[in-house]
Amino acid sequence: MEDCEFCKIVAGDAPSSVVYQNDRILAMMTLRPMTRGHVLVIPKTHTASLSDMEYKAGGELFEVGMKVAEALRASEIESEGINFWLADGEAAGQEVFHVHLHVLPRSATDKIRLEGPRLDLNRSEMDSDAGIIKKELMGSEHEF
Repeated sequence: MEDCEFCKIVAGDAPSSVVYQNDRILAMMTLRPMTRGHVLVIPKTHTASLSDMEYKAGGELFEVGMKVAEALRASEIESEGINFWLADGEAAGQEVFHVHLHVLPRSATDKIRLEGPRLDLNRSEMDSDAGIIKKELMGSEHEF
């Protein structure tokens, strides 16, 4: 896509600090890191949302993310823990509409928190939700 910043990076029309790449995936430093070592992993093919992505590509995205996490933990960059963050859709906080997995090194003192209200569902409500999701999984092309 012409107006996609990540596609411009993949095409070589915008600068990036590449951590890793192959024919399908690119891992790079983010322009606005939350911590030192904050990496984005993207598919090289423009994919606006997870629903547009092939399962194999999604698996490879997370595989590269896992390898980047291992490298961060082995490096001198502080990484007592690692968060993966992927926002899919505007309501989830997606700002760049090209799938991207954040690999975020964490420390006990970094003050980054994912906070919000928690629901207090009973077992019947959880069983109902599980049934709704299971029905969709079993009755669609998403079946395992």
